[in-house]
Amino acid sequence: MEWKEQLAELRTEVDNIDEALIPLFQKRMDISKRVAAVKCEHNLAVEDEIRENQIVEKALNYVEDDIKSETDLLMRTIMGLSREYQRRQQFSGATPILPPAVKPVTGLVTCAYQGVPGAWGEQAVSCLYPEAERRPVEHFVDVFTAVKNGEVDYGVVPIENSKTGAIGEIYDLLRKYGCYIVGRMWISIQQNLVGLPETKITDIREVLSHPEGLKQCSRYLYGKAWDQTACRNTAVAVKQVVQAGEKKKAAIASRHAAELYGLEVIEPNIMDSADNRTSFVVISRQPEYDEQSNLISVTFSTQHRSGALCEALMPFMADGLNLMRIESRPVSADKYRFFAEIQGNINDKRVLSALRQAAATTEYFEVLGCYGVTTCEE
Repeated sequence: MEWKEQLAELRTEVDNIDEALIPLFQKRMDISKRVAAVKCEHNLAVEDEIRENQIVEKALNYVEDDIKSETDLLMRTIMGLSREYQRRQQFSGATPILPPAVKPVTGLVTCAYQGVPGAWGEQAVSCLYPEAERRPVEHFVDVFTAVKNGEVDYGVVPIENSKTGAIGEIYDLLRKYGCYIVGRMWISIQQNLVGLPETKITDIREVLSHPEGLKQCSRYLYGKAWDQTACRNTAVAVKQVVQAGEKKKAAIASRHAAELYGLEVIEPNIMDSADNRTSFVVISRQPEYDEQSNLISVTFSTQHRSGALCEALMPFMADGLNLMRIESRPVSADKYRFFAEIQGNINDKRVLSALRQAAATTEYFEVLGCYGVTTCEE
């Protein structure tokens, strides 16, 4: 018998087994639905760890040693799906998981950003709100404070770079100040070495930039005997070079910032990656979303036990939703808070069901916003 025929026969056997499995799985889920009704009536928890461990141990007694780990995973997956199905029955009529959307601000928009004129944050504001009144502030926390206190309509802050990853401080501030993400934009970041007019490479002894700017150009800086000085912002670095008035100092910043403060580009495009981009989010006091919004940000924490994170993410897998990214931030020595992005719209019943099921599995769960994503070139 040729291998193709042999493989076809084996696949037929697998198909027959699957045909037998599916009706049994359907029957098991029907019973889970009835179990959910009993638990709901008597105010019992969906999860019963002792019972689940007993089921796994019993199943392991029926199989050979070489597939015990696969059997363990199979049974725990089936029980995980059962738990999510039970929660779906109990939470189908739950209160809104995100407050109703408000209409975007019209007319003269005020928008805060961290840094000084020429900063990447200002360029993000100009792309998102070309006619906005721009309010530069010193620190990221000042952006959140201004938004929370109603001093500005929106705040624009960086949240992720395509090379260096997430900006953890922003995730922490989102949770602390209770602001909502209402928009997001990717901006192409072209970092340049800039300095006083007629500055040469051989003149430089110190380079200044934001820590992210230094990281994004690490390969270019490698091997150069320059002091690297971190500044609050790339545009602040440019201002410090101007104020120093010394050719031995240079900055890593945008061409726009260099032109704004009278510096010249010594070396253009010195980033490690040609596709260097930074994602900025728009924050507001209230959520803004419509049928075009296609990304949802959530934050949550789980119990400190094996499988807790997997259980929280299972509803998205079960409903076929795409988890775009997940970040963790330490809360204590053995406790973490997670931030995740899910592709979808909050008004989609399937998405809403998955979010509610995920919330039911966690100790804390909050939707940070539902919004759209755009792009902008420098």
